[in-house]
Amino acid sequence: MKSFINDNVQQIQISGIRKFAQQIEKYENVIALTLGQPDFQTPEPIKQAAIEAISSNQTVYTPNAGLPVLRDAASNYVKQKYGLTYDSSSEVIVTVGASQALDVAIRTILTEGCEVILPAPIYPGYAPIITTCGAKPVFVDTSDHGFKITPELLEQYINKNTRCIVLPYPNNPTGVTLTKEELENLASYLSKKEIFILSDEIYSELTFDSVHQSIASFPGMRDKTIVINGLSKSHSMTGWRIGFLFAPSYLAQEILKVHQYNVSCATSISQFAAISALTECIDSPIEMAKEYQNRRDYMLDRLQQMGLPCIKPGGAFYLFPSIKEFNIPSMEFALKLVEQQNLAVIPGEAFSEYGDSFIRLSYAYSMEQLKLACDRLEAFITTLR
Repeated sequence: MKSFINDNVQQIQISGIRKFAQQIEKYENVIALTLGQPDFQTPEPIKQAAIEAISSNQTVYTPNAGLPVLRDAASNYVKQKYGLTYDSSSEVIVTVGASQALDVAIRTILTEGCEVILPAPIYPGYAPIITTCGAKPVFVDTSDHGFKITPELLEQYINKNTRCIVLPYPNNPTGVTLTKEELENLASYLSKKEIFILSDEIYSELTFDSVHQSIASFPGMRDKTIVINGLSKSHSMTGWRIGFLFAPSYLAQEILKVHQYNVSCATSISQFAAISALTECIDSPIEMAKEYQNRRDYMLDRLQQMGLPCIKPGGAFYLFPSIKEFNIPSMEFALKLVEQQNLAVIPGEAFSEYGDSFIRLSYAYSMEQLKLACDRLEAFITTLR
């Protein structure tokens, strides 16, 4: 019966992040800098909004695209924060987290044999969806370019089969983001191409040195760009599973068909909570971002003292230091680190082959944990030199 299973599904693998997590389950008292999950609590007004929704029996299906009041709030949110204008009735879809938004968007625009360009190292959630569509993920190595995609790099890979380019900034696993000038340069180049842009902006509120900008805000880009966002990272709501998809109406209405048959609608209770997140808690991410920035600065300083090269992240809550000097595959490095120092980090190979000379450290943890983790990492690399 195995031969009856979709060949495209059999090609994909469990995420390298999850695979590594399973491998280290046997170790006890491990400090783990592995999760891409905020260590803050969901703000209290958001929780109360959910409780009120349950108490008032708001536990039924919502419109497929989401509650109209929530879509209004989402439209106002991206207008206020990023200068993006989307009609809430036809260009905004509430999804089950950003992950489901990615899934329905990709399945709407891809056909058998087309290609999607992915700037690598990159979060492992894109390529499997592309593969299950019968399309081809094309990884572009950005490790020698500050982990940023550029028109010059794209020019080498764009061809007649290119259907989409993913722009995941601020980036997981590197934390880098694109400046206004870099986005302008990309937009000027891409506006002349008949290619969709999938702009994953889930970390947009967690930026440190500049205000986030979306490529959809630049001339010629709105009609070809799908913007993905959500509340998991900005409002510490990973388990609530609320994401948002913004796209021009001609495209959003096609995506909505896939979304409808995929999940019907996002959870009603979480949607009511999300209204609170985008209104009375609109500025909650500001204090979180300040704390992440303090942690980033501490971690960068410690890595510099250790002699581990690391590009300064402009957002998210990750560091991606190089371990190239040790000439050890990242999985082997990470396993030895757990065995010898009870410290878990994510091997860079989880983010494509171009990440294998790096490890990912999440600093979505208390400063106390981060200090101890750095001590253990320093002790470990001392044994390798």
